[in-house]
Amino acid sequence: MVALIVACEIGFWVFLLAGLVARYPMRRRRAGAVLLLGAPLLDVVLLAAAAIDLRRGGAADLAHGLAAVYLGVTVAFGHDLVRWADVRFAHRFAGGPPPVVPPRAGRAHAARERRQWSRHLLAYAVAAALLAAFTPLAGGVTEAAGLWRVMAPWTVVLVIDFIISFSYTIFPRAEKPSRPHDLPGSGNQNAGPATEDRARAERG
Repeated sequence: MVALIVACEIGFWVFLLAGLVARYPMRRRRAGAVLLLGAPLLDVVLLAAAAIDLRRGGAADLAHGLAAVYLGVTVAFGHDLVRWADVRFAHRFAGGPPPVVPPRAGRAHAARERRQWSRHLLAYAVAAALLAAFTPLAGGVTEAAGLWRVMAPWTVVLVIDFIISFSYTIFPRAEKPSRPHDLPGSGNQNAGPATEDRARAERG
C-alpha cells in the first residue's frame, strides 16, 4: 500500500507536468486537458485499491491510514496546487499575467492564514470520513484500530496550526516600512560633489 501511495504521488506530478507542457509550450490544449484529468483519477485508483485490500481481508494498518491522509490532502489542496502550477506555466510560455504574490503582512495575510487552516481542516475531515468508511471493511472498530493511529499526531498538528494561523488575526504581522524615495533634497545629497564641481566650473 505504501508503494502504491508513492506511485500515485509520482503519477500526480507526471500527469500535472505533462498536461501543462501539452497545454502551453506544445499548444495542445485538448491533450493537456486529458492529461490533467489523469491526476484525480489516480486518487480513485488509490481509494479503490485500499477498499478492495481491506475487503479481501488485508490487515488494517498504518498504510491504509496514510492512504486516507493522502486522499484528504489531495481533495483539500490539489486544486490549488494545479492552479499554482498553471499560472506559472501560462506566464512563462503563453504571455499570461505574472503570479500574484500572496500577502505577507496585515489583515490580508491573516485572512489567507485562516483560509489555509480551513483547507487543512477539510483535509482532516475527508481523511476521517474515509477511515470511517474503511472501518466496517476492516471488520469493525477493534480490527480497524491500526487505521486510526495516524489521526492522533495529525490532531496535534491541526491544533498547533490553528493556534499559529489564528494568532495573526489577533496579532497581525506588521507591514515592513517602505524605503524612502524622492525625499526632498535626497537628489542633491546623492550628487553633491558633482553638483559643486559644476557650480565651480560655471563660476570660473
